[in-house]
Amino acid sequence: MPRGATVLAIVGGLLALTVASALSLSVGARSVAPSVVWDSLVAYDGSLTDHVVVHSRLQRTAAGIAVGAALAVAGAAMQGMTRNPLADPGILGLNAGASAAVVLGVYFLSISQVTQFMVFAFLGAGVGTVLVYAIASMGRDGATPVKLALAGAAITAGLGSLVNALVLLDQASLDRMRFWQVGTLGARDLGDVATVGVFMLVGLVITVIATPTLNALALGDDAAVGLGVPVRRARVGLGLATVLLCGAAVALAGPIGFLGLVVPHAARLIVGGDYRRIVPVCLLAGPSLVLAADVIGRVIAPPAEVQVGVMTALVGVPVFIVLIRTRKQVGL
Repeated sequence: MPRGATVLAIVGGLLALTVASALSLSVGARSVAPSVVWDSLVAYDGSLTDHVVVHSRLQRTAAGIAVGAALAVAGAAMQGMTRNPLADPGILGLNAGASAAVVLGVYFLSISQVTQFMVFAFLGAGVGTVLVYAIASMGRDGATPVKLALAGAAITAGLGSLVNALVLLDQASLDRMRFWQVGTLGARDLGDVATVGVFMLVGLVITVIATPTLNALALGDDAAVGLGVPVRRARVGLGLATVLLCGAAVALAGPIGFLGLVVPHAARLIVGGDYRRIVPVCLLAGPSLVLAADVIGRVIAPPAEVQVGVMTALVGVPVFIVLIRTRKQVGL
């Protein structure tokens, strides 16, 4: 892929993210003029209604940027290290594990702080990943892409049933969890975003540094060993990065599915299969898609809002079906 195409993709991604951020700040049940948005960001006046609206949208815009970047990069890392084009935090059980752990914490321990959500989400994401990989590894062929997807679907369904049972048993838990459970950007403030963002940043840095390793792993274990890559250690490091990214994203916004599936594939179509190019594009395209989905969810059924997790699923499900059919045709 020519270097110019990559530069063009990054410039286009920056432009898309800028436009999506501007729309996120100005569009909603109450539209705000761009000049008012600018004034609100430069000199916030809590006595003016429009400035209060912009400030509240700034919080969900920051959350959308953080969550979109984390889940898109996590999806790219998972697809590279497992050589599975269907890999995604939602499909392979990370989001389900994190969500179930958070709901258990809310139900039994009444947790409410973002740091508490984050600890439980990390633990749940790690356990979910181990369970899916252990189940998929059973049998002669090991953890093939199809077996990973099936194991992930089974674990996700089982944990989803547990979550639904718990929130229905307790009205207080249901009230706290019903919006978070489908994925929402409006539940946290800028302080929460900053707290979670530290862990996201660690996961992003690990993944960016490991992009050459992802290229080697994508060629297969034998080729990676021949290139001097310590395969097991590389997978552990990348697995830790994806747990940090997914756990932090779920703690902040709830389980948002299919983002890690759609965005890396779109980036791959634009810049080719080199993860040194895919990951930077995902860093820009992921937030752009999340913010666009959030804006559409605000205006599609006024005065109510459709949560961002629902909107990303509406985009992701058709793409997932196309990928399944494509892989079936080539015998995988």
